Amino acid sequence: MDTQVNIKIMVVDDEVDLEPLIRGRFRRQIRNNELDFVFAHNGLEALSKLIEFPNIGIILSDINMPEMDGLTLLLKLKELKKPSLKTVIVSAYGDMDNIRTAMNRGAFDFLTKPINFEDLEITINKTLDEISLQFKAMKEHDQLISIQQDLSVAREIQQGILPKTFPPFPGRKDFDIYASMNAAKEVGGDFYDFFMIDNNRLGFVIGDVSGKGIPAAIFMAVSRTLIRANGLQGAAPGQCLFAVNNLLCNESVSCMFVTVFYGIMNMKTGELEYANAGHNPPYIMKNEGNSIEKLESTGDTILGCFEGYKYSSKKIQLNPNEGILLYTDGITEAFNREQVAYSEERLEALIASLHQLSAQGIINTIVADVTAFAQDEPQSDDITMLMLKYFG
Repeated sequence: MDTQVNIKIMVVDDEVDLEPLIRGRFRRQIRNNELDFVFAHNGLEALSKLIEFPNIGIILSDINMPEMDGLTLLLKLKELKKPSLKTVIVSAYGDMDNIRTAMNRGAFDFLTKPINFEDLEITINKTLDEISLQFKAMKEHDQLISIQQDLSVAREIQQGILPKTFPPFPGRKDFDIYASMNAAKEVGGDFYDFFMIDNNRLGFVIGDVSGKGIPAAIFMAVSRTLIRANGLQGAAPGQCLFAVNNLLCNESVSCMFVTVFYGIMNMKTGELEYANAGHNPPYIMKNEGNSIEKLESTGDTILGCFEGYKYSSKKIQLNPNEGILLYTDGITEAFNREQVAYSEERLEALIASLHQLSAQGIINTIVADVTAFAQDEPQSDDITMLMLKYFG
């Protein structure tokens, strides 16, 4: 048994000769500080002792006593709402009605008179073990609460580092941008970001870190910060990802990696330069017949695994009122009750009907459709999107 909590045992009985009998029977355990006894002669005195000795964990109580009997004492103990406090009732063998009443009032166990001291020792040890288990469960519960609080703070921090004020550049009329990230758990591994490199060029990025939970969230924060820091220097997307990859390879642990799409949009010319490190190809929403098409991949690999890997950049031309939608696979791999995936085909069919909506309207419509498709099936992955509409 675990006696680290220094639990006292209170014996409540009006028989004055019981105290010397118990002290004699357990003298070795008392001497070795394995057991510690407190004695009271009725229920009222017992309640007073509980205040004097708050570490009393076991009450060994007779039923028939003056001033306050054992059954009334049980009612008073119940009012304390202290589940770790265990009461063992002692009564005559034939007094089963009172013993039954005591058990219904919350007694943990019972003993019959005359007391068998071997049985008493077994009962004490069993009760101490039960208390020890409860203390352990309470400690683990407190730890879980602390973890939940930490995760809640981590979620707030993670959400705080992502742009969430829209429109982010209210004075600009040449583009419309909106993004959202819905984590599957308390914290996620997806991220998005956007920033003005200069007056004409907008950098924008989406990423998906391998794994889940706190490690993914930390790796996400590092990746996002490195891309922003390097992107603000104005280097081509491929060069930016080359520098970020080398830094991540030096810092990466547990074989973590991140897929990334990074683009630079020139709002003056409509030119989009981009690099893709193993991420889902974005969709271009074109003017011609309100059509959509996948953006051609650069064929490059993930960030964080292959130091020195050279990433390439490609360029396309966007016309006024065209746009680009970035997303993570939490959308296409969202499952419903029948374990059917949302799929790229469903996403493409929906996007083709959304050309007239704002950037925010497009993303909100997609999120709503994914939610309706999944029904009550728990979200299995982070759902993240970024939509940029170019007006020229």
